[in-house]
Amino acid sequence: MFSKEESKKLRQEFWISFGKSFPRKWLLYNTKVKDLSFKFHFERKYARVSIDFEQLDLEKRNELFEKFSSLRSILKESIPDIRFEPSYYLPSGKEIATIYTEIDGVSIHNKETWQKTMLFLKNTMEKLEEIWWDYEDYIKS
Repeated sequence: MFSKEESKKLRQEFWISFGKSFPRKWLLYNTKVKDLSFKFHFERKYARVSIDFEQLDLEKRNELFEKFSSLRSILKESIPDIRFEPSYYLPSGKEIATIYTEIDGVSIHNKETWQKTMLFLKNTMEKLEEIWWDYEDYIKS
């Protein structure tokens, strides 16, 4: 078991290491679409790459989610185990829509799983970004 401070230190160490291993500017929050972001997550039991739709306006959130859903076959061809959740609750209780893929059996507290996780995060985000750049005009329209 790790204290909060130890856990925080490991998280910082992982993300600094990830940034040094793959020094590039990721799309993440720079989509130019309000409340649409690409995210990395690495927890104690899994790692995840997601596209999150956090619009408070349900109609706008659903519209954007549907545009991505219309690209389902393209997304699944690139990332076969990608999941589409039109209603997903964050630990904070906030409802969002999300499209994501994850791997289990890795932990931010276990350095032996870091390399596998870094490669998963990098490769998956690159695929999502490539699709974004190919269909950005359609998604933004």
